[in-house]
Amino acid sequence: MEVFQHIKTILSIILSLSIAHLLKGTVKLIQHPGREKPYWVHLLWALFVFLTLIHFWWWEYQLKNNTNWVFAEYFFVIIYITIFFVLCALLFPDDLKDYNSYQDYFYKKKSWFFGVLAVSFVADVIDTLIKGQEYFLLARWEYPVRIISHIALCLVAIKTNNKKFHAFLVIFFLIYELLFIWQLYSTEQ
Repeated sequence: MEVFQHIKTILSIILSLSIAHLLKGTVKLIQHPGREKPYWVHLLWALFVFLTLIHFWWWEYQLKNNTNWVFAEYFFVIIYITIFFVLCALLFPDDLKDYNSYQDYFYKKKSWFFGVLAVSFVADVIDTLIKGQEYFLLARWEYPVRIISHIALCLVAIKTNNKKFHAFLVIFFLIYELLFIWQLYSTEQ
C-alpha cells in the first residue's frame, strides 16, 4: 500500500466518525423533539462544520501529490482532521443535563467551539503548505484574507454573547464557504 493510501484510510476513519457524530446529534433532535429545544444558530454551525468536512475531504485529495511523506506531516494531518472531530463533539455533547437548551449550551461553550475553529484555520495554512508552494500560490490573494478574517471573527465570537452577531457570523461563514468552494472547484482543474 502506498503511503497516501494509508494516510487516506486513517483520515477516512476520523472523518467518518466526525460526520456520524454530526448526523447522530441532528437526528436525535428529530427523534426526540421534546427533550432538547434546538437552536437555529447551533444547527447552522453544524451545517457549516458538515460542509467544511466534505470540503476537507475533497481538498485533501491534493495530498496525493506529496510523494515524500515524513512522520511529522502524517502526524499533522491526523491532528488536523481530529480538530474537526472535536468541533463535532463540541456541537453535540452526549447529554444536555447541565444546560437548559442547545442555545444555553452553545453560549456557554462558545469559547471552546470558536477557539478550536480558529485553530482549524491555522492548521489549514500548514496543510496547504504541505501540498507544496505551487499549490499554496494557486490559492491567490483571497486565501490569506479568508484565513486572517475567519480567525479574527472567531476571536470576536469568543468574546461576545450578542445573538445577532452570532446569527450573522454563521450565515456569513456558510455563504463564504459555499462561494469559496464554488470558486475553487467550479472550473476544471
